[in-house]
Amino acid sequence: MKVSLVVSDLSGGGAVRAFLLAQVLQKLQIEIEVVGFQFGKELYAIPPNGIPVIAIPGQKYPQFLVQARSLWSKIDGDLIYAVKPKPSSFGLSLVQKSWLGGRKVLLDMDDWEMSWYGGDEWTYRPSLKQLYRDIFKKNGQLREPDHPLYVKWMEKWVSRADAITVDTQFLQNRFGGLYVPNGKDTEMFDPQKYDPEKSRELYGLSGYRILMFPGAPRPHKGVEDVLKALDMLGEPDFRLAIVGGSPYDDYDDRLMQQWGQWIIQLPKCPVEEMPQVVAAAHVVVVPQRDTLTAQAQFPLKLTDGMAMAKPVLSTRVGDIPEILGDTGYLVAPSSPAQIAAQISLIFADLEAAAQKGNRARARCVKYYSLEAMATPIASAISQCQ
Repeated sequence: MKVSLVVSDLSGGGAVRAFLLAQVLQKLQIEIEVVGFQFGKELYAIPPNGIPVIAIPGQKYPQFLVQARSLWSKIDGDLIYAVKPKPSSFGLSLVQKSWLGGRKVLLDMDDWEMSWYGGDEWTYRPSLKQLYRDIFKKNGQLREPDHPLYVKWMEKWVSRADAITVDTQFLQNRFGGLYVPNGKDTEMFDPQKYDPEKSRELYGLSGYRILMFPGAPRPHKGVEDVLKALDMLGEPDFRLAIVGGSPYDDYDDRLMQQWGQWIIQLPKCPVEEMPQVVAAAHVVVVPQRDTLTAQAQFPLKLTDGMAMAKPVLSTRVGDIPEILGDTGYLVAPSSPAQIAAQISLIFADLEAAAQKGNRARARCVKYYSLEAMATPIASAISQCQ
């Protein structure tokens, strides 16, 4: 069997989930390919070794229709696995299913896409003049392949998928499907293989107490709350290491302008290097704010820290308390004072923090390893046969 994973934008965050699903499918001895559009200048994430990726340049309508034909010609899996319910992934996969070969379509959702636009409250009610502009002007909104209007339509078609996988209880309650968490290759992410002091030396972090956010900061992810906590603590040897940065806008620059004294920026790196990067952390911070977007997400950074047996400091948002169980440090969202208190608690008893980190590692191996992900994915594939 061969599975084609179809990604709406390889220069966006959906690529990370696609690569993770590809790793699980390989564990199941299934041949895979990742096919998708690339609307940005570069890939959002570096593919793991052994994951073949075919990127089709992405443009707006009407050029997008020509590119869609090119994408269809590249999909040769026995099963299509669409990542995100967007027109440029799920929509084109349904067309492939209905008109161009009849292959079954499996849909994965790791976000509530409409949450980025206000959820169910979002509406599109333009004047006739604005509608004309949105359709025919060069930068018209409706020329965007994944405009929220089209995404909203796609969500009504989710039931047309032959099977669905989701990564949070929020999404399962809303759309159904099988729960497939954002897990981790716990053999690759093994703390026994790395020396934290050597990792800190390698990345220029020696001499600091390192809080690490191993992902792309965005407002709902609460990085500002950690930086405010460091302001409150005022201890000069604390640093927040941000790995990769945000490809979406100038949010990183704005953080640096206000809190540059606390931040160390590390570049994007291949997944194979991430265990060594995370090894350098004293604490992994995942300070999600209580927004619709955050409620629907399973932050990958949680399993980064858990797999590497790090103390994980996070917030009571969405599935996070259930994911961590009693193995992490939880505070209320948007509470810099509580974050500051927990940071002080962790560093006041590093032995107890290390014990929690070890329990987090064991929990990650049991519930959030690639092997744990493989069982529901195999069930989803069976539903498509």
